[in-house]
Amino acid sequence: MTKTSRFGAALALALALTAPMAHAESEGSLDAATQEKVTAAMTAQGYEVRKVTTEDGMIEVYAVKDGKTYELYLDDQMNIVKTAD
Repeated sequence: MTKTSRFGAALALALALTAPMAHAESEGSLDAATQEKVTAAMTAQGYEVRKVTTEDGMIEVYAVKDGKTYELYLDDQMNIVKTAD
């Protein structure tokens, strides 16, 4: 493997690892694909998703579960890291 191809591979890996957070850095909106992934992940956990946005570099989800409203904050791996109800 040449220096150039190693650099290209390293760059591609770095971009792939940081891409999930790139859309969460700008406050407010997410791309449609990420919104769909978030909605699917939260629905699988029993939440009814009402709104998906970003705040403070995290994915913010407004959802309902068992009749209770939640404000959830997710990391780039779709793990709930903070809950405000």
